[in-house]
Amino acid sequence: MSYKSRNIRVNELRKRRNRKQKLKKLREKFFLAKTEEEKEKILEKVFKIAPWLTEEEFLKPIKEKLN
Repeated sequence: MSYKSRNIRVNELRKRRNRKQKLKKLREKFFLAKTEEEKEKILEKVFKIAPWLTEEEFLKPIKEKLN
């Protein structure tokens, strides 16, 4: 693997880790949110970070934690 391609891969992994951490924080905020307005703002942020993620996929870990 060349130096440049290794750098690209490292950057991709860093972005993925950072995205996971952000989504985890947003899930916690969503769980603690009281109003629908707060929840909508959080979901907007989620879709900016991970546009391919559906609302159900985002909320799945929260629902599993509650059961």
